[in-house]
Amino acid sequence: MGGAGIGLFSNINQPVEEHRPFLYLGLSGIALILALFLPVPGMIALSLGSASGLLALACILAVQQLWLRLRRLPAHASVTQALHAAPLPALLSDEFGRFVSSNAAFRSDPNFREDKYIAGCLSQIAASPESIVERLTAHAVDAGEAEGVIGVGARTKVTVTELSPGRLLWTFAPAPEVSVEALHPVDDTDPDECTILSKPGLLEALPVPMLKIAQDGALLEANAQARAILSIDDDDLPPLFELVEGMGRPIADWLADAAEGRGLLKPEIVRAVVPGQELYLQIALGRVVEDDTPVLIGILNDATELKTLEAQFVQSQKMQAIGQLAGGVAHDFNNLLTAISGHCDLLLLRHDAGDPDYADLIQIAQNANRAASLVGQLLAFSRKQNLKPQSLDIRDTMSDLAHLLNRLIGEKISLEVSHAPGAQTIRADRRQLEQVIVNLVVNARDAMPDGGTISVISDLQSFDEDLERDRARVPAGDYVRIRVLDAGVGIPQDGISKIFEPFYSTKKTGEGTGLGLSTAYGIVKQTGGYIFVDSRVDEGTLFTLYFPFCPQPVEVACVEKDLKPVTPSAGDGIVLLVEDEAPVRAFASRALQLRGYTVIEAEDAEEALSILEDDALQIDLFLSDVVMPGMDGPTWVRQAH
Repeated sequence: MGGAGIGLFSNINQPVEEHRPFLYLGLSGIALILALFLPVPGMIALSLGSASGLLALACILAVQQLWLRLRRLPAHASVTQALHAAPLPALLSDEFGRFVSSNAAFRSDPNFREDKYIAGCLSQIAASPESIVERLTAHAVDAGEAEGVIGVGARTKVTVTELSPGRLLWTFAPAPEVSVEALHPVDDTDPDECTILSKPGLLEALPVPMLKIAQDGALLEANAQARAILSIDDDDLPPLFELVEGMGRPIADWLADAAEGRGLLKPEIVRAVVPGQELYLQIALGRVVEDDTPVLIGILNDATELKTLEAQFVQSQKMQAIGQLAGGVAHDFNNLLTAISGHCDLLLLRHDAGDPDYADLIQIAQNANRAASLVGQLLAFSRKQNLKPQSLDIRDTMSDLAHLLNRLIGEKISLEVSHAPGAQTIRADRRQLEQVIVNLVVNARDAMPDGGTISVISDLQSFDEDLERDRARVPAGDYVRIRVLDAGVGIPQDGISKIFEPFYSTKKTGEGTGLGLSTAYGIVKQTGGYIFVDSRVDEGTLFTLYFPFCPQPVEVACVEKDLKPVTPSAGDGIVLLVEDEAPVRAFASRALQLRGYTVIEAEDAEEALSILEDDALQIDLFLSDVVMPGMDGPTWVRQAH
């Protein structure tokens, strides 16, 4: 009997627990035979007693198992009846994922094949059948029933029902109406993985932030992870459009498209409305059908870091493009200013201070110089000006600037300058650094029309770790920190991110060029420093600058020479003037001719080389522009020589 019982276990289609009565009786018989043939006579009585006890215990267990089996016969009959009554492909399994039997519709369907395990039966329609079976089985055993959708393209709806303890009925149907997308973040989605359909309480058990959303935006359910991210309570679920703001289109339009099956699996970046926190979320929507009504399932991902990196990239591209534009505009504008100021100087040579036109000419010259200063600021912003860095102590620089700053800010505003003890040496262009400080102080003055105090504070700051703020990273090290603080009108929050952009200004029209802070930004960055701003409306603004500390100043020996003024004198000789800008060429030619030189003009390098082909022509001097269309200045001069 024992052998017969063991032989039955080789058939995987028979459940193990059905054979337990035979197993118990077989083992007890083997124990009795061994006891009768023990080699020690003194132990026979004890062995017989033990064998009798084992036999009695085995009989009790066998009877108990047979009774349980008889009780379950109606259940097994209903299981078999349910299997063969199913009009769709169906099969039976145990709770361990082992195949028991199937109906005719399953065996005739080419998408399925019989196997010892359910995973093998589904291998032709799913890429990860083992995990699918495990998940569906667990949900069915836990809740009594589970539904899921598997496959790509022609997706299949799977329903798993627990008919009796240890018996699961699997039915399969096409799923054209159930547009269910993967309920995982897009980065982790396996398109062949099974999607468990929504059931009450299921979201709460899942380890990812998830929302269940009605078509009109009402929040039907949110699991613990989602509630923690959105800072909401389980008993108070506001509509989705009160929790997030769309970045490109209204939330209602996005939900309507998803409810119609459009845009599923495409994550949307939204801004979470969380007080005091900048939080961006990436939400991917799936769609399920409950009671013939589409319901949306949303997966949340914290996209704040992603959005920050994107903003950094966009800002970098924007600043680079504006810098290139500024550099190009500055070059062309500088040529125009050269012609204007040059011809103005020629006119001034023919007018003395008593001439009625002299004052007008002076005004033209002064405004041309102001325009030239703006060009310098554009070049500073685009980081194309040549800097002459030297070792500077901030304390000395501020001491020299104090008199100028006091004159700039006026009588209603006081300037307070303070320095922490110790050296505060940096390496920078002195003139450019002074321009940064002047721009910041003038801005602070303009922010306090009713007067107040401007504080300029410098000290040495050390960072053991990198400092990250405002989408910038300041490497660990020693820095000289300069702070410019005012108690003015402040900067609105929406203007903070644009404050360093050229031509952006919070001042009224006509009161500023919008280049002051962009110029300061360009100079600071070119010097290797960092600049940040903190501001509150009606409370004031603080600009903080960090420059790398230079511990050992480089002493530069200056040799003073007696400089004598040079008096222009009349000259003679032939000058070949090469300049592509006609107004500049005309001014330069007039100026040289007034000094007695003979001028031969050429508008580009190619024309200049053509002129030099005349062997009879003797040129004493080349005067050439450097950057020109076609061949540049140095190149054509080398060929000319």
